[in-house]
Amino acid sequence: MTRLSLELQRLYLLPPPAGQAALPDAPSLADADGRVRAMVLQLARPADWQALALVWQGVQADLGLPAPAIAVSGDDGYQLWFSLAAPVPAAQATAFLQALCMRYLGTLKPQRLGWMPNPLPASPHQALPPRLVPALQAHSGHWSAFVSAELAPMFSDEPWLDTAPKRDGQAGLLAPLHSIQPADWQHALGLLNPAPAPVAAAAGQAHPADPAHPAAAPLAATGTRQDARRFLHAVMADNSAALALRVDAAKALLADGDAPAAT
Repeated sequence: MTRLSLELQRLYLLPPPAGQAALPDAPSLADADGRVRAMVLQLARPADWQALALVWQGVQADLGLPAPAIAVSGDDGYQLWFSLAAPVPAAQATAFLQALCMRYLGTLKPQRLGWMPNPLPASPHQALPPRLVPALQAHSGHWSAFVSAELAPMFSDEPWLDTAPKRDGQAGLLAPLHSIQPADWQHALGLLNPAPAPVAAAAGQAHPADPAHPAAAPLAATGTRQDARRFLHAVMADNSAALALRVDAAKALLADGDAPAAT
């Protein structure tokens, strides 16, 4: 096993199902229960490191999380690769990435954002294929690759490599990175989903902290399909969220067979 393979295994991969050998061309990014250790957030069409850097910096400064890996997609975007020390349900990971988009990228068009995992994509662009970096993009001949924060701005016009990156160099970029520990994960989820401020009783509105209120749906829930739908309902009901994100949440609910109530 190469040094790069060891680093990818350490940060992102899950062991194969019992009794099966790991396949180099089919890495285990999710287990049999749909849990993941790797989370990817992409900004594309066009690539914009200045915008995505707000997320890279924010998760460290605001949420106290280790720095995610930075990658160029090999096509038209930048990616952040987050590593979890312990696997979490895919729906919970998706909710985390969506919350990051709302917090740091809420003014951007949703069509420019993609993430993995994404059990309920509102558009094809938002569901990234489960491919590791680096990888050859067959349609263009370009390569995806991990890059350093110092070099990331240089790839805004061409977010790819023309030739395969050196595997030892890629391993060297991953070696200093750390996985998000379970306690830090729960702390970050709490920061992304704080208790909403009380609404004046004179307004005649339900208190947002009431569990029956859609905005009270906890991000740090168990990660079931119902949790994902509760999160989408909360996004749709959040008047402070970008309209495009609220529309996307409604579309996702409709695609999942849920008829969201008018707001």
